[in-house]
Amino acid sequence: MAERRMFAKTIIDSDAFLDMPLSTQALYFHLSMRADDDGFINNAKKIQRMLGCADDDLKILLAKNFVIPFETGVCVIKHWKLHNYIQKDRYKPTVYVEEKNKLSTKNNDVYTLDTGCIQDVYSLDAQVSIGKSSKGKDKYTYDDFPEFLEFWAAYPRKDDKKDSFNAWIKNNPPIDKVLFALSWQKQTPQWTKDNGQFIPLGATYINGARWEAEPSIDMIGEPF
Repeated sequence: MAERRMFAKTIIDSDAFLDMPLSTQALYFHLSMRADDDGFINNAKKIQRMLGCADDDLKILLAKNFVIPFETGVCVIKHWKLHNYIQKDRYKPTVYVEEKNKLSTKNNDVYTLDTGCIQDVYSLDAQVSIGKSSKGKDKYTYDDFPEFLEFWAAYPRKDDKKDSFNAWIKNNPPIDKVLFALSWQKQTPQWTKDNGQFIPLGATYINGARWEAEPSIDMIGEPF
């Protein structure tokens, strides 16, 4: 198996990639570095734990379709062939032949899962009942709202996920503004003192539109 891996700038410089939390981006790079010569990897969760990444980091990669999962627990890097070209004398075919046979390759060398082959083995926690979705389903799943997963991966308090999810659907906050606000709010004394016991619940944060708060001069520094 080749020891070196490459990354296509068209993928890692895309808004879809750069909008993900840094921990999610780091997990993607590590998964790609450890994948076999066809882009397959069988221990994504182990690598996630080794890096100290949250479960939601892997879920974001799946929800945003940067990684394709299989029922066997194996997954593949969707844009692998855009990233890497391996010389024939160094190429070692994947041992995950059954999984590879469930994929097709588009003209741009992107892996695509053949319709109806598998279900997502990394399905998110549970479906959250909130009435009919826009797709006519009786329940929404976290997969329907990948931006919520980005928020949840970045939010430092983790004890009301379902309530936060319902609040997210109701309010549909702007993810870019939310992530920017969290970047400085997590450094405020109110959120850092007493082991973070004064951090609001996620649902409270969302319903109160607290991403609209503005940083104090102490947080952004004095002007030059």
